Amino acid sequence: MESRFARFCALRIPRESKRAKPGCRGLLFASPHPIARSSRRLLRALSQAGSPPLPGFVSAAEPPFPASRSASPRAARVRGASGSAAPPSRGLGLCRGRRGISAAAAAGPVSCPLPPNTIGGSGTKMSNRVLCREASHAGSWSCLVKLDVLAPVGIRGNLGLWGPQLNAQLEGWLSQVQSTKRPARAIIAPHAGYTYCGSCAAHAYKQVDPTITRKIFILGPSHHVPLSRCALSSVEIYRTPLYDLRIDQKIYGELWKTGMFERMSLQTDEDEHSIEMHLPYTAKAMESHKDEFTIVPVLVGALSESKEQEFGKLFSKYLADPSNLFVVSSDFCHWGQRFRYSYYDESQGEIYRSIEHLDKMGMSIIEQLDPVSFSNYLKKYHNTICGRHPIGVLLNAITELQKNGMNMSFSFLNYAQSSQCRNWQDSSVSYAAGALMVH
Repeated sequence: MESRFARFCALRIPRESKRAKPGCRGLLFASPHPIARSSRRLLRALSQAGSPPLPGFVSAAEPPFPASRSASPRAARVRGASGSAAPPSRGLGLCRGRRGISAAAAAGPVSCPLPPNTIGGSGTKMSNRVLCREASHAGSWSCLVKLDVLAPVGIRGNLGLWGPQLNAQLEGWLSQVQSTKRPARAIIAPHAGYTYCGSCAAHAYKQVDPTITRKIFILGPSHHVPLSRCALSSVEIYRTPLYDLRIDQKIYGELWKTGMFERMSLQTDEDEHSIEMHLPYTAKAMESHKDEFTIVPVLVGALSESKEQEFGKLFSKYLADPSNLFVVSSDFCHWGQRFRYSYYDESQGEIYRSIEHLDKMGMSIIEQLDPVSFSNYLKKYHNTICGRHPIGVLLNAITELQKNGMNMSFSFLNYAQSSQCRNWQDSSVSYAAGALMVH
């Protein structure tokens, strides 16, 4: 008799081709049946179905490590003044170091309300605790020794296991890349698993100058929730396997006052990978000045052209500041049946060469810093560039600054594909890394 678990997998997890890239599931234009986004979600579904825990899995009520160790994502334990452990807070990754509450949490009361227009969840208020986003994709996406997507949440979430390995990987990739003469004011880099795009992304992050950078704006597309504007995080700290990154609350306050933004729930924040995959590289690029910078993560929705112009104008004043860096998160063409996109120009030869030609047409237009031409290119070819809206915001911000006489140029430094498609059953994702310079 077929088990409940087997029936669950048959419903939730589609079979993928051997050449399929596991690092881009859940795209808005991909399969309507995305793979379960986290092992905790799988555990919850199995629990609701009445199935017993799977071998090697840890239930939510049973911490994978002793209480003295770091808490697992989304089930962090917080110790009060009495030293007793509070029960795990469902859906809230509360900031906690390896030895009790973090210094930030001990500094005093922190209120973290979510406004009524929070996407992906209802408003929640916490006091005396600093809300923290866990590195929910650590291990499964950001290390070469990859875990299965159904790996135990306790193993995936223990950042101490991934830090040294990830640090060595990033150092290796960065050491093979040359820096340009001028520091980057903005970069475009991919957000897939590092197995596929880690070496490509290094070409962009090598252009970051930690001696002058003090605020890093990270613009990532929304893959999992419908969003017609941009959204800000509801937390104060983003954890990485290297070290924690603090969100700039002053800038967040300025952006929130414009009325142009929504708030992400923690669930939405941790499910989304487009921002998280840039955090380890950001931390590595800035490690020599790790106590001297903050981040400004922004989730970018499916913006209209007019909205891209509005947000471009808003962000232009921050782009004009040489102490700010913009990181634009985007992969390029997602080709194959599972992405429902199979454009092919036979004159280019093999399918993968047609994909490269298509991507480089778009890259050339981006280098021209022309948002209108980029929009027209997307309308004509419908290239599945998942970060097309963050790119559009950046191009409009540049256009705004050029009106005031600022001289800027953008150059792509590297291009790669996850695999070379040669027949209609294949699939691939393209990656490009580039940098914006101010002259």
